[in-house]
Amino acid sequence: MPEILVEGRDVARRFNQGGADVFALKPASFAIRSGDRIAFLGRSGSGKSTLLHLIAGLDVPTSGSLSWPALGRSRALRPSYIGIAFQAPSLIPTLNVVENVELPLRIMGRIPSPRSQALAALEALGLTNIADKVPQELSGGQAQRVALARAIAPRPKLILADEPTGQLDQSIARQTVDALLDSFAGGDTAVVVATHDSSVAERMTTTWLMDHGELRSSAEMAGA
Repeated sequence: MPEILVEGRDVARRFNQGGADVFALKPASFAIRSGDRIAFLGRSGSGKSTLLHLIAGLDVPTSGSLSWPALGRSRALRPSYIGIAFQAPSLIPTLNVVENVELPLRIMGRIPSPRSQALAALEALGLTNIADKVPQELSGGQAQRVALARAIAPRPKLILADEPTGQLDQSIARQTVDALLDSFAGGDTAVVVATHDSSVAERMTTTWLMDHGELRSSAEMAGA
């Protein structure tokens, strides 16, 4: 049976705006299991990033319970067990591309050859030709793919990618998704991709939809 990597029960996140409570995430229950391929759909501002940050342990819910049964405590999740590719620029400007990808491997401290593993992740995404460049020399799309390479390099149990093809043309986007899925083909790593791209969503086996902070799964949508 697939392991439960993340489990949420009535998880909600509220923010205070102008003295009033606003739900970025209404109470939601969900599970992510090893090997899952989940497309996470929803308009900008619908709450997708909020939920991804909660799943990654970067934020805490205001109510409900969130656990990582097969991964451990929230403060030990990253980068060993959860890899994150943010939508916003996240590369360290003083490091070149391969050093950015190598950084989480060095943080982990038990990788025998972090540089080789970083280069392998860059090669998977067709980026070895820019390994020596610094972030300011990259296009938005290149930076986005480098961030994804950094997320997959530690070979985590869960990948969270927030709009990883948002700045890519259709051909490069397809190649990027191919590389992401091929990197973990036949393994237990779960992949959750927040996207507006229907061609990316079609590559996944499960769909989550976020609408004004309300989370619905493909099973719920089919029964609606």
